Amino acid sequence: MKHEGAPQGAVVPSKDEDGQSVARDSYGRYRYGGLSAKLLLLTVVFVMLAEILIYVPSIANYRNTWLMDRLTTAGVAASVLAETSTIAPRLQEELLKTTGAVAISLDQGSRRSLIAMSNVPGEVDFVIDMADVTPWSSIVSSFQVLTYRGDGVLRIVGVGQMGHTERVDVVLPVSLLQQDMLAFSARILGLSLVISVITASLVYLTLRAVFIRPLRSLTKSMERFAENPEDASRIMSISGRRDELGDAEIRLAAMEEALSRALHQKQRLADLGLAVSKINHDLRNLLASAQLFLERLEHVPDPTVSRIAPKILATLDRAVGYTQAVMSYGKAQEKAPQRRLLCLHRVGEDVADVLGLADHGAVRFDNKVSEEIEIDADPEQIFRVFLNLVRNALQALEAEKDETLVRRITLEARREENCVHVTVSDTGPGIPENIKQAMFKAFHSGSKNGGIGLGLAIVAELLKAHGGKIELDESKPGTCFHLEVPDRP
Repeated sequence: MKHEGAPQGAVVPSKDEDGQSVARDSYGRYRYGGLSAKLLLLTVVFVMLAEILIYVPSIANYRNTWLMDRLTTAGVAASVLAETSTIAPRLQEELLKTTGAVAISLDQGSRRSLIAMSNVPGEVDFVIDMADVTPWSSIVSSFQVLTYRGDGVLRIVGVGQMGHTERVDVVLPVSLLQQDMLAFSARILGLSLVISVITASLVYLTLRAVFIRPLRSLTKSMERFAENPEDASRIMSISGRRDELGDAEIRLAAMEEALSRALHQKQRLADLGLAVSKINHDLRNLLASAQLFLERLEHVPDPTVSRIAPKILATLDRAVGYTQAVMSYGKAQEKAPQRRLLCLHRVGEDVADVLGLADHGAVRFDNKVSEEIEIDADPEQIFRVFLNLVRNALQALEAEKDETLVRRITLEARREENCVHVTVSDTGPGIPENIKQAMFKAFHSGSKNGGIGLGLAIVAELLKAHGGKIELDESKPGTCFHLEVPDRP
């Protein structure tokens, strides 16, 4: 994200965890390798966790299998040797070497025989009866053997596999089982690492191709567009993907297009504002000159001039005030309403006089506002509100060519406690559907030829300054606006 005032390509300062200012390089350089490296690391970690869950029962099963192998081998050999009356020392040594046992004995029911023994066993640290082995006890015993430190022995007791042997009793060094279990664990660890690396690499490459590259493309498109948002050629091109990233591309392209269009329009409005300001400056001087000429006409002894000149002079005064208001608006210095109590009926009559509705041959103006209704508003601003609304209605009615049509403008009002409700309606064709949503925004009107879409925007702004509002009443034929002007707090 670019900061305002920062030159392109410059290092943008940011804040660390302690609030200190630090420098961050341009896009594409991330701590710990960015999202790709994090995905790779997390994949390895999760695969290793899965391998650990597999390893726990595996090591317990390996221990049980190892013990059963030793017990079976010792039991079969001991059962064969037990058929002879004496066992040669060489055979005993060979049996103990094969099984790794320290001592082997058989329980044949009526008698118990010691088949072989190398030396007197030391302290027995583990006694394992294979008939009582459970999954949980196997797991616990396996980790006890893995973490065992010492030179003790373990005793295995199990059912004989041949002849009349009921039980076989074998004594083994704990270190023998421990070494084999550690070797098995090392093999499992190595295999897990290989699987983790292969899986993580495949996931990494897949995610990088499917997600990371499109995300970087989105980032580069936004950065390129931010360099010159008004250039429509920099709007992101849609790849046509049918997934969430494809939706993101579509919405980003739509946002960039709307932003580019809005910025282009605002630039044109800024240029238009500058031109209007220049024209307005000269127009104000011309109006001032017209006022001087009209003031001279006031002294002419003619009844018609004496009657019309004050109205023309008042109109010119308002025109000069409007030009000044345009200049103030361009400087964002719109004057706050200077509210006074006004006779609303008289305001309507003044609007009719300015627009020539009293002597209009085709359009009738009905001022139905009671002379008792008073409105708390700025005199000039509320006059502009009604002037814009009535003038729009007049222009719409004058555009109608059918002489059989009723052409009437009606002004009505009522007071409800501390708020005045005013209705300005006409019998015209109404407002087109395509501009209803934006009719109170500047430069969005298209209801009449030659209009630039400022009238309703000015009305809405002036009423908002008074704490009021304007709404379109679509329940009546023609065009009907409902205005609310509350009294000052």
